[in-house]
Amino acid sequence: MKPVLTGLDVLIQDKTLQEKYTGNVALLCHNASIDSTYIPAALKFQEIFQSRFIKLFGPQHGFSTDAQDNMIETDHFIHPYFNIPVYSLYSETRIPTDEMLEGIDHLFVDLQDVGCRMYTYIYTLTLILEKCANRDIQIVVLDRPNPLNGVAIEGNILDMEFESFIGRHPIPVRHAMTIGEVALMHQKFWAKKKANLEVIKMQYWKREMYYEDTKLPWLLPSPNLPRSESAFTFPTTVLFEGTLLSEGRGTTQSLEIVGHPKIEPYSFFTSHLSNCIKNSNLKGFAIRPITFLPTFQKQADIVCGGFQIHVTDKSLFKPWRVGQLLMREIYHYLGDNFQWKQPPYEYDYIHQPIDIINGSDKLRHWVVNNEPLEKLDTFEHLKDYKEQLNQIKIY
Repeated sequence: MKPVLTGLDVLIQDKTLQEKYTGNVALLCHNASIDSTYIPAALKFQEIFQSRFIKLFGPQHGFSTDAQDNMIETDHFIHPYFNIPVYSLYSETRIPTDEMLEGIDHLFVDLQDVGCRMYTYIYTLTLILEKCANRDIQIVVLDRPNPLNGVAIEGNILDMEFESFIGRHPIPVRHAMTIGEVALMHQKFWAKKKANLEVIKMQYWKREMYYEDTKLPWLLPSPNLPRSESAFTFPTTVLFEGTLLSEGRGTTQSLEIVGHPKIEPYSFFTSHLSNCIKNSNLKGFAIRPITFLPTFQKQADIVCGGFQIHVTDKSLFKPWRVGQLLMREIYHYLGDNFQWKQPPYEYDYIHQPIDIINGSDKLRHWVVNNEPLEKLDTFEHLKDYKEQLNQIKIY
């Protein structure tokens, strides 16, 4: 099986393709925007487009991917090496301004997404498409793999009452699209006015591939996803951002572990959690009781008991269901020591953060009411979404 070539790799190798872009060029990218030999996209753009490469943009966490947390905005600056502006799209604005877009003919987007609705890069892209629909600017998406594969779909569709910057469109938690396909889905079903969009497809990527199957290097796309394995547990552990439990930020296993100072991990695991998981018939993962010390964010410098999630079979693992099950069990185990995080979250001062993350308040009520696991099936209404996905698939 040949190693996958990303859209960036395809552009780098195809001189004829490069010659199509005759105007001034800008690039939206981040730490994970590299070619298959680890060279940053910005360096390759400087080499290919030279003086026509005039601007850089960065998404949430910044161009350098060094801003750790949500609601931590990054500044605009002049890059000391490239000597061009770097504009932050997680700053005083999420949408590029007229000034930022001035002089651009082709805006390339090269972002590694994680295949989960609660991840902001796809919304930075759709906001750009909406802004540039009224301008003579071509948006060129350099496609990259969905690390969770392009087949498995899981979770509830976003209720638009809970729209936010971690959920702008009616898609499920595990959406099975590449970032290029998100752009195509936006243009076909959500855009009020079409943009001038092109997607440079990958070569040799198959929908059933997990990230390790691609043979591509993994660089963290955000500061707390250091491994491709952590992208796979992300749809599980991101739910705990809506609580005062730690999801491992401030440790070396962020978004793979969950804990709280009031959990004694071994008794919780042996007397309760192991039997609960066994009776759930959920497969493809193992839970290991652990103790850990977050060095920042929630529960900073307080010893927490909890667990690490180990994915043993990705084809069987259902991260959304596992996350909801674990949330329900911890809620009732901790009792009065369990606390939901309070607003604001992603600048929403009204809705509870857990409801913004879930894209619904029904799942919180499912947890609080200790309802059966089977009821989760009633929250998934995926038929229409699957039909839409079939209309825009490009692989």
